[in-house]
Amino acid sequence: MADKKKSTFFEEFKKFIARGNVVDMAVGVVVGSAFTAIVNQLVSGIINPLIGKLFGDINLSDLKVVLSEATEETAEVAILYGSFIQAIINFLLVAFSVFCIVRVINKVNDAMKKKQREEEAAAKAAEEAAKAAEPPKPVEPSEEILLLREIRDSLKK
Repeated sequence: MADKKKSTFFEEFKKFIARGNVVDMAVGVVVGSAFTAIVNQLVSGIINPLIGKLFGDINLSDLKVVLSEATEETAEVAILYGSFIQAIINFLLVAFSVFCIVRVINKVNDAMKKKQREEEAAAKAAEEAAKAAEPPKPVEPSEEILLLREIRDSLKK
């Protein structure tokens, strides 16, 4: 009984993993992690030094409010607001980058859908033109008409 439950559990897990959404999500997480590393390097290596230069050669991550100085027995207690500012800049850059990527993807999708609609409309117009060019098919007479014709023909004989 336990083997059957175990195999059913693993079969369900296998189906879950094989679904496209899970794989797409996993790819998104991996690419997102790599992208975040790039943005973090951009912020810490380029943007923060530029901001620091604007404000008089300071490093944002070094900005802090010291609540108590370090002593031989205790460590320094400080509010690291510079790191918080850096995290906000990271977030804004990541959000802006994702916005730009999604915007481009949406434009490409819209263009593809528009092209598909145009192709479908052209195919429909060609089909309608082909139907209009065909001569109308003669209408088949009803059974009553056929029967009356037979009677007429037999009376003529």
